[in-house]
Amino acid sequence: MLLLKQNQSNAPLETDTGAAVPNTPTGPSPITNWSNWSGLVTCRPQNYVQPRSEEELAELVRTSRAEGREVRVVGSGHSFTPLVQTDDTLVNLDRLAGMIGCEARSLQATVHSGTKLHALGEMLFERGLAQENLGDINVQSIAGAISTGTHGTGIRFPGIAQQVIGMKLVDGKGEVVSCGIRENPELFNAARVSLGALGIISSLTLQCVPAYKLHYRSERATLENCLADLDRHREDNRNFEFYWFPYSDRVQLKFMNETDREPTNVGIGKKFNDVVLENYAFWLLSTACRWFPSLCSSVSKLCASLVSADERTDWGHRIYATPRMVRFQEMEYNIPREAFPEVVREIRAKTAERRFKVHFPLECRFAARDDIWLSPSHQRDSAYVAVHMFKGMPWQDYFQALEKIFLAYDGRPHWGKWHSLTQRELADRYPRWADFLELRATHDPDGVFLNSHLRRLFGL
Repeated sequence: MLLLKQNQSNAPLETDTGAAVPNTPTGPSPITNWSNWSGLVTCRPQNYVQPRSEEELAELVRTSRAEGREVRVVGSGHSFTPLVQTDDTLVNLDRLAGMIGCEARSLQATVHSGTKLHALGEMLFERGLAQENLGDINVQSIAGAISTGTHGTGIRFPGIAQQVIGMKLVDGKGEVVSCGIRENPELFNAARVSLGALGIISSLTLQCVPAYKLHYRSERATLENCLADLDRHREDNRNFEFYWFPYSDRVQLKFMNETDREPTNVGIGKKFNDVVLENYAFWLLSTACRWFPSLCSSVSKLCASLVSADERTDWGHRIYATPRMVRFQEMEYNIPREAFPEVVREIRAKTAERRFKVHFPLECRFAARDDIWLSPSHQRDSAYVAVHMFKGMPWQDYFQALEKIFLAYDGRPHWGKWHSLTQRELADRYPRWADFLELRATHDPDGVFLNSHLRRLFGL
């Protein structure tokens, strides 16, 4: 049975992750806005739907098309752009989750699209498998993660969408369409990062690898030494990233490499340190910065001074993710890898010049090229630079100033993070942009999956 709630007395309620859930009150209740994780994006959907099957999903789309309704899909609400925002029908795929099948010999697994990354990691691990690379947040659904171009770090690894070798989606006509490496490859290369504009993914098949353990190591360095050793760090380590603390010359280096060691430093004490000490201590410092913005540079320097050597070993899917309890707004841009050092130095200079009230570190990661049409790493080896601002603090001037630097170096935005670009700028940055728009018109001729944000991006 299709779960559909009219947003009258049964309004969707916001959860900690931003995803809406059905409310079942004993009497009338006020309409409650849906909100994303950061609180930046809200909406008041008339309908909230949780399909249990691909057939229900197709029925919903066919009905919505006939009635001229708009449909958007939410995973965990972890995007910072209005990709989900709708006042019409909001679809949540939490009930369309779990393992469909697994082929140990080919190392392939087929899963429902609403499966959360943290759950997927354990499902694969039980079968001796793993995803070859992941990002540092694991609360997203697998479909949402690939659709926005989510990535990890490591110069040998493209984004998570590259791990997908086949998928099924319900297009704007309510038809179930299959595509993959050999089946309908044009649609496949468009649909893996599609912003939900080509259809609603119902299931997907992942090319996995045997489960592996990672040894994680963290240390402190100066920014200039880090940039001088950048090639060595990237080449000699499976996964490498670093964080630069504004108003200081310090960075935190993070290295991960495969190992045969047994898991170490992963008990209750470590979790207490990561979750309670680091998150709550940083929350208190962040709150102080919100109340007294002049503290930002001092807090950033303090955080830089507290970075210490750390290491641990665990299975890969358990070591990638970092607990994120301090909420923030985020912008992230992809730039050509060769431009990265100059971009970071320009950001440092601009931050010193403008004296932005920011204490969150700059997150710097790296990825391999791919051929996915709307992937920010399309046809280029890439660096990713992410900037953050504590929730409740002014972020616009900071993000806009740094965005100008990214754009000067042919930057492409992460689709799930804030950016200001529209059709005019985006068409020049993606060689297959026109091809994507043509496919979108074919598979969603009536614009069932379009909201105001996508119309702005696509110039419609």
